[in-house]
Amino acid sequence: MTQKTEQKQKSHDAILASAATLLLERGIQASSIMDVMKGAGLTVGGFYGHFDSKEHLFTETLRGTARLAWNALLRKAKEDAPDAPALKVLRGYLSRQHRDAVTPTCPLPSITAEVSRMGEPYRGALEAELQGFVQSYAELLPSSGARRREKALAAIALMYGALSLARAVRGTKLGDEFLDAAKKLGAELLTGDRA
Repeated sequence: MTQKTEQKQKSHDAILASAATLLLERGIQASSIMDVMKGAGLTVGGFYGHFDSKEHLFTETLRGTARLAWNALLRKAKEDAPDAPALKVLRGYLSRQHRDAVTPTCPLPSITAEVSRMGEPYRGALEAELQGFVQSYAELLPSSGARRREKALAAIALMYGALSLARAVRGTKLGDEFLDAAKKLGAELLTGDRA
């Protein structure tokens, strides 16, 4: 790899990292190209050497950020609880630590409503990532076929919804109750037992 190619890759990675930070903190619309490039330590003029448009940048950022967060959660669950990774994912996602993280890792609570309003290309990118989440989570479940996919869909919806509500009312008793109730119901869904 030439020095020029290596420098371009470093710049590209810095732009994506800056965009990911802004995506998690502000969402898509409130993040400008100028802010992204400033966060990357680069000038705005260099942006188009890497991306065709803001939509191109944030579509790639949405995919990468969502995939990175999900894969980290799956990897940790498989390492920590190889006999029950699906339950570990549920409990980790619905933990107070995840809810209260100063810098959130999962972009879903930050961007889902915005993606539904903005439509394409973001909707297609999010759908592709969610399809991957459902498939990989279903593979962790002991049941098979359509029932396994149905459980994965329900558990992911439960996790996202409970975390989003708990973050919205963080610091209240209700915020904790959302997490606790979702963990119990999710465990029952996944194992048939009460957590």
